[in-house]
Amino acid sequence: MALTQGKLRIIGGCWRSRMITFPYLPDLRPTPDRVRETLFNWLGQDLDGMCCLDLFAGSGALGFEAASRGAAKVIMVESDNSVYKALQENRDKLKANQIELVNMDATVFLASDKRQFDVVFLDPPYRLQLVPEIMSLLPPLLTKRGQVYLETKTPWIPDQQWQIWRKGKAGKVNYQLLELHTVLDNHG
Repeated sequence: MALTQGKLRIIGGCWRSRMITFPYLPDLRPTPDRVRETLFNWLGQDLDGMCCLDLFAGSGALGFEAASRGAAKVIMVESDNSVYKALQENRDKLKANQIELVNMDATVFLASDKRQFDVVFLDPPYRLQLVPEIMSLLPPLLTKRGQVYLETKTPWIPDQQWQIWRKGKAGKVNYQLLELHTVLDNHG
C-alpha cells in the first residue's frame, strides 16, 4: 500500500509514482490506491481538457491524480491551514500550474463560485454529515455531463435528482459515481 505516515504515491498519468506528503489529521483519509484505480477506470483514465473540483481536498490524492491524468484545471478546496500549506508545497514540487488552491470552507466556496465542473470529488469528514447539504448545492456547478464522485462511511441513498452510475466498497469506504437524473435519461 502506498500510504505511509503522511505520504501517498500518485498511481497514474504524468506524475505516476511521484510522492505527495500531507499532515496526519484524524479526519484526513486519503482515498486508497485500489479505489483511486477503480475511479479513474470509471472516468476513462484520460481526463484531458476536463475541469475538476476536489472539495475537501485533504491529502490532495484525487485532485493531483486528476491533474496527473490530463485535467486542464483542478480546483482544490481545503479549509485547514496546515493541510492547505501541504497542498501548496506539493503543487509547487510537481510544478502543477493547472491546480488552483482555495483556502476556504467548502459550503462557502459552493455558494460563491459559479464555475462549472466535469467531475466533482467529494469526500467530506464523515463526522460532519455534510453529504445531503453539499449534494443539494452541486447541480448548478456541473457541466451537462458532469459527474460527482462520493466517498462515505455508509452507502449514500440519493434523492430523486441523482442517479448512481457506478458504485463500490473497499474496506470501510463506500464510493459512488453519480450523475443528475436528466443526464442519465439522455444516455439511452
